[in-house]
Amino acid sequence: MLEGFDRVPVQVRVNGTLYERTIEARVLLVDFIREELDLTGTHIGCDTTYCGACTVLMNGANVKSCTVFAVQAHGSEITTIEGLAKDGKLHPVQEAFAANHGLQCGYCTPGIIMSTVYLLSKKQKPTDQEIRKGIAGNTCRCTGYQNIFKAIRAATAADDHG
Repeated sequence: MLEGFDRVPVQVRVNGTLYERTIEARVLLVDFIREELDLTGTHIGCDTTYCGACTVLMNGANVKSCTVFAVQAHGSEITTIEGLAKDGKLHPVQEAFAANHGLQCGYCTPGIIMSTVYLLSKKQKPTDQEIRKGIAGNTCRCTGYQNIFKAIRAATAADDHG
């Protein structure tokens, strides 16, 4: 990192683990997650909020971590794609994506899954229109979305959405 930038303490709970670091104030949350915590499931796609590959849950809301400074997350609870599986068992949304071929290259998949988890936490049985709106901030360049929608619909049948 470049010298001369202000360094600030940051404390966040990520996937249930408390982390404390002193970082440059300009570090984005996505870079903090990937570089400081070595959780590389959160992807950097565009740095402009367009693609949604960097989507995580912050205090229960989905956010694009390329638009949040890590210091803004101070004191927050963050969930990344790595935090969804419990005791070696995939989250129901992850299972639905795997079973329904809801991914192609997989680059966008973590962000879409995180947006789906958020959507299902707010609306257990969303309509097709609500599903489209729920993942509208996530872009997949490899598919026509049909298997993604199929996976999300399958996930709505799961009992526990996290």
